[in-house]
Amino acid sequence: MVKVDVGSTADPIVTRLVNEDKVVWYKKPNLRRMYLFLFLCCMGVEMTSGFDSQLINTLQFAPTFHEYLGGGRRNSKNEFAIEPGLLGFVNSCYQLGSIFAVPFAPWFAQRFGRRWSIMLGSGIMIFGALLQGFAQHVAMYIIARMILGVGILFCIISGAALIAELGHPKERAVLTSLFNSSYFIGQILASAIAIGTTDIKSNWAWRIPSLLQICPSMLQICTVFLLPESPRYLISRDRDDEAREILIKYHAEGDASSILVQAEMAQIRETIRTEMEVSKQSWLELLKTYGMRRRFIVTLFIGLFTQLSGNTLLSYYSGVLFGMMGYTEPSVKTRINLANACWGLFNATVIALVVTRFKRRHMYMLSATCMCLVFVAMTVSLERMKVAIDAGGTNPSAGISGLFWYFAFSPCYNIGNNALTYTYLVELWPYSHRSRGIGVQQIFGKLAGFFSTNVNSIALDAITWKYLAIYCGWIFCELCIVFLLYPETSGRTLEELAFLFEDSSLNERTASAVEKQIHFGDASGNVKHEEGQPGPEVKTTVV
Repeated sequence: MVKVDVGSTADPIVTRLVNEDKVVWYKKPNLRRMYLFLFLCCMGVEMTSGFDSQLINTLQFAPTFHEYLGGGRRNSKNEFAIEPGLLGFVNSCYQLGSIFAVPFAPWFAQRFGRRWSIMLGSGIMIFGALLQGFAQHVAMYIIARMILGVGILFCIISGAALIAELGHPKERAVLTSLFNSSYFIGQILASAIAIGTTDIKSNWAWRIPSLLQICPSMLQICTVFLLPESPRYLISRDRDDEAREILIKYHAEGDASSILVQAEMAQIRETIRTEMEVSKQSWLELLKTYGMRRRFIVTLFIGLFTQLSGNTLLSYYSGVLFGMMGYTEPSVKTRINLANACWGLFNATVIALVVTRFKRRHMYMLSATCMCLVFVAMTVSLERMKVAIDAGGTNPSAGISGLFWYFAFSPCYNIGNNALTYTYLVELWPYSHRSRGIGVQQIFGKLAGFFSTNVNSIALDAITWKYLAIYCGWIFCELCIVFLLYPETSGRTLEELAFLFEDSSLNERTASAVEKQIHFGDASGNVKHEEGQPGPEVKTTVV
């Protein structure tokens, strides 16, 4: 039997304190208000990503888009069509822009805070969307999309971290899982806009949707400073009093004597102090020790799997796939797209609310297994459709089957790569390297997206349904890698996971600091108990 190292965690003292809180979040006014602005701002980051992926997909349904950016080129059916290689680059240059931003975005988030990083990224995206909407030629459109890609990276890195670092420990995993489900809100908006603009006979058929991409970024700019800064960022900058006030207001509803807040402060402060002692805050640190290398490798695969599991094929080239299934009318394609986006939002939200109740590794393995089976079924359906077409007929049953499996892919993918991506990343990486860790995921994700989006258009044109068979084998490899490499992180606070692969003495040091704070207080302004009087009883187990 294969033995898999799933990591070790600190004694879950704060987790037990959190579990004693039986008041639901919507009965806490301060927390409820903060969650509203977290949704509008940080969830809006993924709305932008969803809007872009569906935008560039639905724009391909508009003949004027192909005519203007393709220079009047026509395909074998005498329809306006951008050359497949160029179309792939137009689609993928968004990821290329994000790749260029990776060296700078994590540094900016650590230096200036999560909120200013979101503000900068949103401003960059507004500029990119305006440039995109008023593009005069294909080169200008490509540059605009690269600028959008730069901006989204600043927002994703800081948005995902801010949700995890501001959220109450009891709801943190659900909040970070919902982060990716908001992607589908953007998809729905782009799909709905396409229904009204695709049939416009002028270039406004593609300019209007391109310009409307500023809307999610405007929402982020309007709401980002209605949120508090990350307490972990403040503590890392020696602004402990500000961090304590934020935790008191939102995690204890104004109760300055809260044991939970005292324990959180002690745990965060001691963990960050220990991280800083053993870390030099550089990119090279990500490869220095066994623990960091293990995190790096797992994060590398998370990035690859989020873009190479068939989702970019289904998202960016759905029009081609619908045509292979027998659905050729633009009006039919736009409505199928809208239905799939609504279905994606529904199942992603439901999955995000329940998936964190299960072990992370198990859900990733379930997701990979289901995706593999769905792609096998979709491949068979498209093969049967191609056989019928080559024989001069049609096969409506195969077309319906292909469409069914197209819709079935969404929940299979969302169980793992959507719902758990940022939940898992913020749990996997300690504070001092969290921005860089998410940056690593982004660079490999964007590289994979850039590669697959370029290859998809060429491969579909060359080998049609056989291309899907390649994904079947690749997704099976994903399942094997998850089983062998992914650690288990469920059921702990971020600080209890900070030294997942490191020496157990570091975990003991953090747990000891929390116990000392709870029972005796410290010298940083927290309440102390009289000598000889023990603090509140907290059951602990020394690791």
